Amino acid sequence: MASQDWFDKDFYKVLGVSKDVSEADLKKAYRKLARTYHPDSTQGDPAKEAKFKEMSEAYAVLSDKAQREEYDQIRAMGAGGARFQAPGAGAGGFEDVFSRFGQSRGSAQSADFDDLFSMFGQGGGFGSGRFGQSTGGFRGYGGPQRGADVTARTTLDFQTAVKGETITLAGEDGKPFKVKIPAGVSDGQKIRLRGRGRPSPDGGEAGDVVVSVTVRPHPVFTRDGLNLRVTVPVTFTEAALGATIEVPTLGGDPVKLRVAPGTPSGRVLRVKGRGVHTAKGTGDLLAEVQVAVPAHLDDQAKEALERFHELEPKENPRADLMAKARE
Repeated sequence: MASQDWFDKDFYKVLGVSKDVSEADLKKAYRKLARTYHPDSTQGDPAKEAKFKEMSEAYAVLSDKAQREEYDQIRAMGAGGARFQAPGAGAGGFEDVFSRFGQSRGSAQSADFDDLFSMFGQGGGFGSGRFGQSTGGFRGYGGPQRGADVTARTTLDFQTAVKGETITLAGEDGKPFKVKIPAGVSDGQKIRLRGRGRPSPDGGEAGDVVVSVTVRPHPVFTRDGLNLRVTVPVTFTEAALGATIEVPTLGGDPVKLRVAPGTPSGRVLRVKGRGVHTAKGTGDLLAEVQVAVPAHLDDQAKEALERFHELEPKENPRADLMAKARE
């Protein structure tokens, strides 16, 4: 958009700032608006894209000291009643208006709009869609360029991942930095440290550090969401007759569980609140019973089992399975 339109545009109003706004507050106001109206976040909304273009134009002018002074002078003329008139329309025509500016450039009598306004803000035009260094590193309508992300990896033991901990990693420059591992982080999860990556090349936001987490398996426990699972072997007689058994917990004292008489393999006993503790909730400990079959029996034990076999119900435990298979 050509600068001859400055007369009718209130760039201060577009950015929501006062005419005496400082450079720092001007940049802050623009960045706040850019986050709302940037094309990447507006999903192709034409009205918001037009707003973003308008405010980017306003910032390009007001952030450049020379252009801002010229813009203020033009707007001051408009406030005093001096307006553009068509050539020959009277004493307040183009030549009279612009004879106040850039007199070293010579008479404006033969100039059209673009020639007249080329006197103001060399390099401040908008035709290229690119703002130069005078705009504080803002490029086109995209605003400042965000710094690049930095990736890192860490391997945690199972308990550290469940409980959470602050660890130390080495940065690209070899300097150590701390990372807070939240409780309940899972294998393959990524932790993002905002603003800890590479700096922006033109005054924008710094990138992030993205830490990829690998969790070593535990020899006893596994994760099931916020729950912890453990497989608990029991003897045949414990499962058949019932028993009270001890079950380990992660990093704590064992708990006692009651195995009811006739408990089959695969039954899950739940211990409330002994799973993973996170800000989103607390899981349980799930103890899956597994009946352990002895690999070797002495003669006395074998004889006892044979007597039991003679006494046990003669029902076929696989009868229902076979019937369903034939359906």
